[in-house]
Amino acid sequence: MSARAGANPRRVFVNAMLVLCALLATFPLLWMTSVSFMAHGEASHFPPPLLPRQVTLANYMELFSQAGIGRYFLNSLMLALAATLLSLAFNVGAGYAFAKLRFAGRDRIFKLLLGALVIPGQVAMLPLFLIMKQMGLVNTYIGVLVPAAASIFGIFLVRQYALTIPDALLEAARLDGASEFRIFRAIVLPLLAPILVTLSIFSFLGSWNDFMWPLIVLTDKDLYTLPVALASLSREHVQDNEMMMAGSVLTILPVLLLFLVLQRYYIQGLLVGSVKG
Repeated sequence: MSARAGANPRRVFVNAMLVLCALLATFPLLWMTSVSFMAHGEASHFPPPLLPRQVTLANYMELFSQAGIGRYFLNSLMLALAATLLSLAFNVGAGYAFAKLRFAGRDRIFKLLLGALVIPGQVAMLPLFLIMKQMGLVNTYIGVLVPAAASIFGIFLVRQYALTIPDALLEAARLDGASEFRIFRAIVLPLLAPILVTLSIFSFLGSWNDFMWPLIVLTDKDLYTLPVALASLSREHVQDNEMMMAGSVLTILPVLLLFLVLQRYYIQGLLVGSVKG
């Protein structure tokens, strides 16, 4: 009884520290949301107010009616969905092949891919842009999607998870006369469901938040993604903090909702792939 009583203050202290850390982590997001509902110029006061005096949707209405943020939102959504589908198609197939199929140079090729992970992505942007220019893909959505079609990290993630699939299960299907494609479609894909969700989240977030590559490739303002459009808009509305915060809320809200809905599968995919690799 005394041991339980002695453990309670420690538990209360740990929980209090966790709540404090959570508040510190979420405070910028909460204040950003609060500022987005403030009137023009209200957030510029000192000290900055925590809550709006009167809640208003004027900033959001201005973004959609005058800044055309709806077009950029749809541009980003379309690109993120397309990048996610391409990433699943290429990364899942390659990851499964490196994990379960036998072919010459499999392990050496995979080690070369892992070695390329240490190369910063910014280093490849210039040669990649020159290639896109020669292919006539500059200022097109295809040029934006090409780098997102496959990633070394995605291949590695799927491979580590696919290694947990028993070889005996695949061999039994082959003995029953199933083709490799049928094995992949009917057996492997259902077993890879958790890592597919994890990879989908990574791909969607990566494409949605990508700023540098669309900024380099896209020159037509109508083709801008949401982050690029907000950066361009911030130069025109330097002092309009409230409208910029409203734009930031629109940028963060979809990915936040996506993560909250799929977080159980996301964590499951990461844990299984890391424990049993």
